[in-house]
Amino acid sequence: MSVRVVEIREATKPISSAIRNAYIDFTKMTVSLVAVVTDAVRDGQRVVGYGFNSNGRYGQGGLIRERFAPRLLGADPATLLDEAGDNLDPDRVWQAMMTNEKPGGHGERSVAVGTIDMAVWDAVAKIAGKPLFRLLAERHGVVAEPRVFVYAAGGYYYPNKDLDALRAEMRSYLDRGYTVVKMKIGGASMEDDQRRIEAVLDEIGDDARLAVDANGRFDLDTAIAYAKLLLRYPLFWYEEAGDPLDYGLQAALAEHYPAPMATGENLFSHQDARNLLRYGGMRADRDWLQFDCALSYGLCEYQRTLAVLESAGWSARRCIPHGGHQMSLNIAAGLGLGGNESYPDLFQPYGGFPDDVRVEDGHIRMPDLPGIGFEGKADLIRVMRELAT
Repeated sequence: MSVRVVEIREATKPISSAIRNAYIDFTKMTVSLVAVVTDAVRDGQRVVGYGFNSNGRYGQGGLIRERFAPRLLGADPATLLDEAGDNLDPDRVWQAMMTNEKPGGHGERSVAVGTIDMAVWDAVAKIAGKPLFRLLAERHGVVAEPRVFVYAAGGYYYPNKDLDALRAEMRSYLDRGYTVVKMKIGGASMEDDQRRIEAVLDEIGDDARLAVDANGRFDLDTAIAYAKLLLRYPLFWYEEAGDPLDYGLQAALAEHYPAPMATGENLFSHQDARNLLRYGGMRADRDWLQFDCALSYGLCEYQRTLAVLESAGWSARRCIPHGGHQMSLNIAAGLGLGGNESYPDLFQPYGGFPDDVRVEDGHIRMPDLPGIGFEGKADLIRVMRELAT
């Protein structure tokens, strides 16, 4: 029996918070929540795939409703099916959404497409009756790795947040099983950031590693000045020092910072990823790539990005995606990425893991839930089902 997409629903939801990083605050941050409703039935229930975009980019309701959802719904249903004709083909769905789109300009449209793409993959795996990570491993002829490294992202600037509060936050992540934690820099003076870094390092001691993230705030001189400071400390990485498209700055910084760096969360296509590797001075033996499928046209495009990495001599294990969502967890477990970001306390209910999943020694173990696994997170699936009913 063939499968059809019968409806696509979108709602813009708030994920506002008083936090800020070096560039933006999150007081008015939103997210798009999407439900792709199919006519397939499994276990007596109609199959609905769900998706949402990652934090840091606002909801994409206009683009979804006016451009991409109508193209998908207006396509001949037969052209969206896989070769067997009994499930959707995510690549054919992706092509339908991208009809009449010019190349280049990988801006907000990549977020809109990535949001729908997540929901499509969720539906495809549910129709197949498999967790998405196992479906991906089968399709690529590799062995799934259900145990995935995760790190705790936090350390934002809060109003009136002192060093004791910052230390307590980081200690709470260690208490929950994390072995790598991340904090923001660049939103205060370098002297203040130095005090914050040293306070966190004193708190976590040898129990964990610390990564720092400037969110693209620095010009080259400032990036180098911070690099000289950061080299004093045993950091896990120095993240996104300058503008994400300033590959020259990234390459120049590499000459001053031999320790690991990370970037890529604000690059939204396989072409941009290729340019980063060509011109950004990134080093395959130590640096980390943070491309986020939910912001960069989805998993269909992410697989093309992984092919670019392989052709450039990079391992998928150097990828630890931004976003802290279960979609990237499935990709990490199914395609052998190096791990995934996690937001233990922020951007709820969209971040985090299914309710029964615990962090142990910096890793989680993927549950065998059909699809992406949203049904295992009670607060999230409740919001999702409200959209689909």
